[in-house]
Amino acid sequence: MKRNIVIATVAAAALIGGGTATAIAVAGDDEAPAKKTVTVSNDDNDRDDAQDTDDTAQDRAEDKAEDKAARDTDEDAEDKAENAADAKAAQITAADAIEAALKHTSGTAVSADLDDEGTTYVWDVDVLTGGGAWHSVQIDPSTGKVLGSHTEKDDDGDDAAETAQIRDALKGSSVTAAEAAEAAAAKGTVTSVDLDEESREKAWEVDTTAANGTGSDWRVALDTGKVTADRTND
Repeated sequence: MKRNIVIATVAAAALIGGGTATAIAVAGDDEAPAKKTVTVSNDDNDRDDAQDTDDTAQDRAEDKAEDKAARDTDEDAEDKAENAADAKAAQITAADAIEAALKHTSGTAVSADLDDEGTTYVWDVDVLTGGGAWHSVQIDPSTGKVLGSHTEKDDDGDDAAETAQIRDALKGSSVTAAEAAEAAAAKGTVTSVDLDEESREKAWEVDTTAANGTGSDWRVALDTGKVTADRTND
């Protein structure tokens, strides 16, 4: 009887703490003490530990997600601020900058980009002349005056192939770079115009910035001047 009481007591203690316990039970004065090992597994504790681990992992994942969302929000705010600054600097429109560049260097305007030159902005217009030479003409975005120009050097030896590709893309085109810029200006301030001569559906690619700094990409058809959202990178 005493042996059973001792074992039961030890088993109860093991149940509370979980684990293994050894009990010594004594039946009578003449009998040697008998050892009895009782192993009790506390499933509730195991489940609680597992739940705590899952909760900790979930908390870490949620913290990481919140941190990433915060960084993305900061990056979006920075991008919008930069876009807004670009748009504000473009007092002379892309179309006017292109016209000014073509008055200085005759040919076909293939691109116009509003570049940040550190502390100042400048319209950089690429003009392809009839003889196949490439000229870069810089226009002051606040006055429309020509700041300078230079002939592009064929450093990598692929100008001839690129020129042929561009001329082929512009065959039958009725929409110039300046006209594409004017068409897209209804969407926001134009900060870039470039000819996409490589894709199947060739078009003018135009970047615009809204008043709140949101940037958008557009495609302007070479034959109709129709403006559509640019989905080529989706």
